[in-house]
Amino acid sequence: MKDFWKALSRNRLALVGGAVVLFLAALAILTPALAPWDPNRPDVKKILDPPSRTHLLGTDQLGRDVFSRMLYGSRVSLAVGFVSVGIAAAIGIVLGSLAGYNGGMVDGFVMRLVDLMLVFPRFFLLLAVLAFLTPSIWTIMAVIGLTGWMGVTRLVRAEFLSLKEREFVVWSQNVGATGFRVIWRHILPNALAPVLVAMTLGIPAAILTESGLSFLGIGVPPPHATWGNILNEGKETIEIGWWLSVYPGLAILVTVLSYNLLGEGIRDALDPRLRQAGGRFVARSG
Repeated sequence: MKDFWKALSRNRLALVGGAVVLFLAALAILTPALAPWDPNRPDVKKILDPPSRTHLLGTDQLGRDVFSRMLYGSRVSLAVGFVSVGIAAAIGIVLGSLAGYNGGMVDGFVMRLVDLMLVFPRFFLLLAVLAFLTPSIWTIMAVIGLTGWMGVTRLVRAEFLSLKEREFVVWSQNVGATGFRVIWRHILPNALAPVLVAMTLGIPAAILTESGLSFLGIGVPPPHATWGNILNEGKETIEIGWWLSVYPGLAILVTVLSYNLLGEGIRDALDPRLRQAGGRFVARSG
Protein backbone atom coordinates (compact mmCIF):
# COMPACT_ATOMS: atom_id res chain seq x y z
CA MET A 1 0.00 0.00 0.00
CA LYS A 2 2.88 2.39 0.71
CA ASP A 3 4.32 1.77 -2.74
CA PHE A 4 0.87 2.23 -4.26
CA TRP A 5 0.19 5.57 -2.57
CA LYS A 6 3.73 6.77 -3.27
CA ALA A 7 3.41 6.01 -6.98
CA LEU A 8 -0.12 7.43 -7.18
CA SER A 9 0.82 10.64 -5.33
CA ARG A 10 3.55 11.34 -7.88
CA ASN A 11 1.14 11.12 -10.79
CA ARG A 12 -0.24 14.65 -10.97
CA LEU A 13 -2.81 13.90 -13.63
CA ALA A 14 -4.20 11.04 -11.54
CA LEU A 15 -4.40 13.33 -8.51
CA VAL A 16 -6.25 15.96 -10.53
CA GLY A 17 -8.65 13.32 -11.82
CA GLY A 18 -9.18 11.97 -8.30
CA ALA A 19 -9.83 15.47 -6.93
CA VAL A 20 -12.45 16.14 -9.62
CA VAL A 21 -14.07 12.74 -8.96
CA LEU A 22 -14.33 13.51 -5.23
CA PHE A 23 -15.69 16.98 -6.01
CA LEU A 24 -18.38 15.52 -8.29
CA ALA A 25 -19.28 12.93 -5.66
CA ALA A 26 -19.62 15.68 -3.03
CA LEU A 27 -21.84 17.70 -5.38
CA ALA A 28 -24.06 14.67 -5.98
CA ILE A 29 -24.40 13.97 -2.26
CA LEU A 30 -25.11 17.61 -1.35
CA THR A 31 -27.43 18.28 -4.30
CA PRO A 32 -30.63 18.81 -2.22
CA ALA A 33 -28.83 21.50 -0.22
CA LEU A 34 -27.04 23.11 -3.18
CA ALA A 35 -29.84 23.19 -5.77
CA PRO A 36 -31.44 26.68 -5.64
CA TRP A 37 -34.61 25.64 -7.48
CA ASP A 38 -36.89 22.66 -7.87
CA PRO A 39 -35.47 20.91 -10.96
CA ASN A 40 -38.93 19.97 -12.23
CA ARG A 41 -40.80 23.22 -11.56
CA PRO A 42 -41.64 25.04 -14.82
CA ASP A 43 -41.93 28.81 -15.15
CA VAL A 44 -43.52 30.04 -18.38
CA LYS A 45 -42.24 33.57 -17.70
CA LYS A 46 -38.62 32.45 -17.86
CA ILE A 47 -38.50 30.13 -20.84
CA LEU A 48 -35.00 29.90 -22.33
CA ASP A 49 -33.57 32.66 -20.15
CA PRO A 50 -29.79 32.93 -20.64
CA PRO A 51 -27.38 32.42 -17.71
CA SER A 52 -27.80 35.10 -15.06
CA ARG A 53 -27.44 35.64 -11.32
CA THR A 54 -30.92 34.24 -10.77
CA HIS A 55 -30.36 31.18 -12.97
CA LEU A 56 -26.62 30.48 -13.12
CA LEU A 57 -26.85 28.19 -16.15
CA GLY A 58 -30.03 29.61 -17.66
CA THR A 59 -33.39 27.89 -18.08
CA ASP A 60 -34.81 25.35 -20.53
CA GLN A 61 -37.87 25.28 -22.80
CA LEU A 62 -40.19 24.95 -19.80
CA GLY A 63 -38.48 27.58 -17.69
CA ARG A 64 -36.80 25.05 -15.40
CA ASP A 65 -33.47 25.97 -13.81
CA VAL A 66 -30.66 24.23 -15.70
CA PHE A 67 -28.17 24.47 -12.81
CA SER A 68 -30.53 22.59 -10.48
CA ARG A 69 -31.24 20.02 -13.19
CA MET A 70 -27.51 19.56 -13.78
CA LEU A 71 -26.95 18.91 -10.08
CA TYR A 72 -29.72 16.33 -9.91
CA GLY A 73 -28.50 14.88 -13.20
CA SER A 74 -25.10 14.28 -11.65
CA ARG A 75 -26.73 12.07 -9.01
CA VAL A 76 -28.45 9.97 -11.65
CA SER A 77 -25.42 9.70 -13.92
CA LEU A 78 -23.00 8.78 -11.13
CA ALA A 79 -25.48 6.34 -9.59
CA VAL A 80 -25.94 4.62 -12.94
CA GLY A 81 -22.16 4.43 -13.36
CA PHE A 82 -21.43 2.96 -9.94
CA VAL A 83 -24.35 0.52 -9.74
CA SER A 84 -24.02 -0.81 -13.28
CA VAL A 85 -20.26 -1.29 -12.90
CA GLY A 86 -20.86 -3.02 -9.57
CA ILE A 87 -23.27 -5.44 -11.23
CA ALA A 88 -20.85 -6.11 -14.09
CA ALA A 89 -17.93 -6.60 -11.69
CA ALA A 90 -19.87 -9.04 -9.48
CA ILE A 91 -20.88 -11.18 -12.46
CA GLY A 92 -17.39 -11.00 -13.99
CA ILE A 93 -15.64 -11.96 -10.76
CA VAL A 94 -17.88 -14.99 -10.18
CA LEU A 95 -17.67 -16.29 -13.76
CA GLY A 96 -13.97 -15.48 -14.15
CA SER A 97 -13.14 -17.23 -10.87
CA LEU A 98 -15.05 -20.37 -11.84
CA ALA A 99 -13.50 -20.46 -15.32
CA GLY A 100 -9.93 -19.80 -14.21
CA TYR A 101 -9.91 -22.12 -11.21
CA ASN A 102 -11.80 -25.10 -12.63
CA GLY A 103 -10.63 -24.98 -16.26
CA GLY A 104 -11.86 -27.71 -18.59
CA MET A 105 -15.53 -27.68 -19.55
CA VAL A 106 -16.40 -24.90 -17.12
CA ASP A 107 -13.74 -22.66 -18.60
CA GLY A 108 -14.82 -23.54 -22.13
CA PHE A 109 -18.48 -22.83 -21.42
CA VAL A 110 -17.79 -19.45 -19.75
CA MET A 111 -15.42 -18.29 -22.49
CA ARG A 112 -17.83 -19.30 -25.25
CA LEU A 113 -20.51 -17.31 -23.43
CA VAL A 114 -18.14 -14.35 -23.33
CA ASP A 115 -17.42 -14.72 -27.04
CA LEU A 116 -21.16 -14.90 -27.78
CA MET A 117 -21.82 -11.68 -25.85
CA LEU A 118 -18.92 -9.91 -27.58
CA VAL A 119 -20.29 -10.79 -31.02
CA PHE A 120 -23.09 -8.25 -30.61
CA PRO A 121 -22.19 -4.53 -30.48
CA ARG A 122 -23.00 -3.50 -26.94
CA PHE A 123 -24.94 -0.33 -27.76
CA PHE A 124 -27.20 -2.10 -30.25
CA LEU A 125 -27.70 -4.91 -27.74
CA LEU A 126 -28.79 -2.31 -25.20
CA LEU A 127 -31.21 -0.80 -27.69
CA ALA A 128 -32.69 -4.21 -28.45
CA VAL A 129 -33.14 -5.11 -24.78
CA LEU A 130 -34.59 -1.73 -23.78
CA ALA A 131 -37.11 -1.95 -26.62
CA PHE A 132 -38.88 -4.71 -24.67
CA LEU A 133 -38.58 -3.16 -21.19
CA THR A 134 -40.13 -0.18 -19.45
CA PRO A 135 -37.44 2.52 -19.16
CA SER A 136 -36.48 3.46 -15.61
CA ILE A 137 -33.33 4.26 -13.65
CA TRP A 138 -33.12 0.72 -12.28
CA THR A 139 -33.73 -0.83 -15.67
CA ILE A 140 -30.90 1.22 -17.20
CA MET A 141 -28.55 0.23 -14.36
CA ALA A 142 -29.38 -3.46 -14.67
CA VAL A 143 -29.17 -3.58 -18.46
CA ILE A 144 -25.82 -1.75 -18.62
CA GLY A 145 -24.43 -4.00 -15.90
CA LEU A 146 -25.73 -7.22 -17.47
CA THR A 147 -24.16 -6.36 -20.81
CA GLY A 148 -20.77 -5.20 -19.52
CA TRP A 149 -19.29 -8.08 -17.50
CA MET A 150 -17.24 -9.72 -20.24
CA GLY A 151 -14.06 -7.69 -19.81
CA VAL A 152 -13.94 -8.31 -16.05
CA THR A 153 -14.51 -12.02 -16.62
CA ARG A 154 -11.52 -12.27 -18.94
CA LEU A 155 -9.29 -10.29 -16.57
CA VAL A 156 -10.19 -12.42 -13.54
CA ARG A 157 -9.81 -15.66 -15.51
CA ALA A 158 -6.33 -14.65 -16.69
CA GLU A 159 -5.27 -13.81 -13.13
CA PHE A 160 -6.63 -17.10 -11.81
CA LEU A 161 -4.83 -19.12 -14.48
CA SER A 162 -1.57 -17.53 -13.35
CA LEU A 163 -2.13 -17.57 -9.61
CA LYS A 164 -3.50 -21.08 -9.19
CA GLU A 165 -0.08 -22.52 -10.09
CA ARG A 166 1.73 -20.54 -7.38
CA GLU A 167 3.26 -22.33 -4.40
CA PHE A 168 0.95 -20.83 -1.76
CA VAL A 169 -2.13 -22.04 -3.68
CA VAL A 170 -0.72 -25.54 -4.26
CA TRP A 171 0.24 -25.76 -0.57
CA SER A 172 -3.25 -24.75 0.58
CA GLN A 173 -4.76 -27.40 -1.69
CA ASN A 174 -2.37 -30.05 -0.36
CA VAL A 175 -3.33 -29.37 3.26
CA GLY A 176 -7.01 -29.95 2.45
CA ALA A 177 -8.44 -26.45 1.87
CA THR A 178 -11.72 -26.50 -0.03
CA GLY A 179 -11.96 -24.96 -3.47
CA PHE A 180 -14.14 -22.14 -2.13
CA ARG A 181 -11.58 -21.29 0.55
CA VAL A 182 -8.70 -21.36 -1.92
CA ILE A 183 -10.57 -19.03 -4.25
CA TRP A 184 -11.89 -16.68 -1.57
CA ARG A 185 -8.88 -16.48 0.78
CA HIS A 186 -5.86 -17.02 -1.43
CA ILE A 187 -6.43 -16.35 -5.14
CA LEU A 188 -9.16 -13.73 -5.37
CA PRO A 189 -7.51 -11.08 -3.12
CA ASN A 190 -4.43 -11.26 -5.33
CA ALA A 191 -6.49 -11.02 -8.54
CA LEU A 192 -8.49 -7.89 -7.73
CA ALA A 193 -5.95 -5.25 -8.78
CA PRO A 194 -6.86 -5.32 -12.50
CA VAL A 195 -10.55 -5.52 -11.55
CA LEU A 196 -10.21 -2.27 -9.58
CA VAL A 197 -8.67 -0.59 -12.60
CA ALA A 198 -11.37 -2.01 -14.90
CA MET A 199 -14.11 -0.74 -12.57
CA THR A 200 -12.58 2.74 -12.42
CA LEU A 201 -12.41 2.88 -16.20
CA GLY A 202 -15.84 1.26 -16.54
CA ILE A 203 -17.69 4.00 -14.65
CA PRO A 204 -17.13 6.70 -17.32
CA ALA A 205 -18.06 4.19 -20.01
CA ALA A 206 -21.34 3.51 -18.20
CA ILE A 207 -21.98 7.24 -17.82
CA LEU A 208 -21.38 7.74 -21.54
CA THR A 209 -23.72 4.84 -22.33
CA GLU A 210 -26.48 6.22 -20.12
CA SER A 211 -26.02 9.69 -21.60
CA GLY A 212 -26.24 8.28 -25.11
CA LEU A 213 -29.40 6.33 -24.32
CA SER A 214 -31.01 9.35 -22.66
CA PHE A 215 -29.99 11.55 -25.59
CA LEU A 216 -31.81 9.14 -27.89
CA GLY A 217 -34.88 9.31 -25.66
CA ILE A 218 -34.81 5.70 -24.44
CA GLY A 219 -32.79 6.16 -21.27
CA VAL A 220 -33.89 7.45 -17.88
CA PRO A 221 -37.41 8.80 -18.48
CA PRO A 222 -38.67 12.29 -17.54
CA PRO A 223 -39.12 13.99 -15.17
CA HIS A 224 -35.78 12.68 -13.86
CA ALA A 225 -33.00 14.99 -15.00
CA THR A 226 -29.86 13.47 -16.50
CA TRP A 227 -27.09 15.05 -18.51
CA GLY A 228 -28.18 13.01 -21.52
CA ASN A 229 -31.81 14.12 -21.61
CA ILE A 230 -30.79 17.75 -20.99
CA LEU A 231 -28.67 17.44 -24.12
CA ASN A 232 -31.63 15.86 -25.90
CA GLU A 233 -33.84 18.80 -24.96
CA GLY A 234 -31.18 21.30 -26.04
CA LYS A 235 -30.68 19.98 -29.55
CA GLU A 236 -33.93 21.58 -30.73
CA THR A 237 -32.94 25.06 -29.52
CA ILE A 238 -29.17 24.98 -29.90
CA GLU A 239 -29.16 28.25 -31.89
CA ILE A 240 -30.93 30.28 -29.21
CA GLY A 241 -30.35 28.11 -26.13
CA TRP A 242 -26.70 27.11 -26.48
CA TRP A 243 -26.33 26.60 -22.72
CA LEU A 244 -28.59 23.54 -22.86
CA SER A 245 -25.96 21.76 -24.96
CA VAL A 246 -22.70 23.30 -23.73
CA TYR A 247 -22.99 22.76 -19.98
CA PRO A 248 -24.13 19.10 -19.90
CA GLY A 249 -21.63 18.32 -22.65
CA LEU A 250 -18.82 19.84 -20.59
CA ALA A 251 -20.01 17.95 -17.50
CA ILE A 252 -19.84 14.63 -19.36
CA LEU A 253 -16.43 15.52 -20.82
CA VAL A 254 -14.90 16.50 -17.46
CA THR A 255 -16.37 13.50 -15.64
CA VAL A 256 -15.23 10.94 -18.21
CA LEU A 257 -11.77 12.50 -18.50
CA SER A 258 -11.32 12.61 -14.71
CA TYR A 259 -12.25 8.96 -14.23
CA ASN A 260 -9.95 7.94 -17.07
CA LEU A 261 -7.02 9.88 -15.59
CA LEU A 262 -7.65 8.33 -12.18
CA GLY A 263 -7.99 4.85 -13.64
CA GLU A 264 -4.76 5.16 -15.61
CA GLY A 265 -2.98 6.36 -12.48
CA ILE A 266 -4.29 3.47 -10.39
CA ARG A 267 -3.26 0.99 -13.10
CA ASP A 268 0.30 2.33 -13.17
CA ALA A 269 0.53 2.53 -9.36
CA LEU A 270 -0.66 -1.07 -8.93
CA ASP A 271 1.88 -2.45 -11.41
CA PRO A 272 4.84 -3.66 -9.30
CA ARG A 273 7.14 -3.52 -12.32
CA LEU A 274 6.71 0.23 -12.66
CA ARG A 275 8.18 3.07 -10.65
CA GLN A 276 7.45 6.69 -11.18
CA ALA A 277 10.63 8.72 -11.13
CA GLY A 278 11.18 12.19 -12.44
CA GLY A 279 7.74 12.27 -14.02
CA ARG A 280 8.40 9.04 -15.96
CA PHE A 281 7.50 5.42 -15.37
CA VAL A 282 10.52 3.14 -15.64
CA ALA A 283 10.79 -0.63 -15.24
CA ARG A 284 12.05 -1.90 -11.93
CA SER A 285 15.29 -3.85 -12.30
CA GLY A 286 15.11 -7.46 -11.25
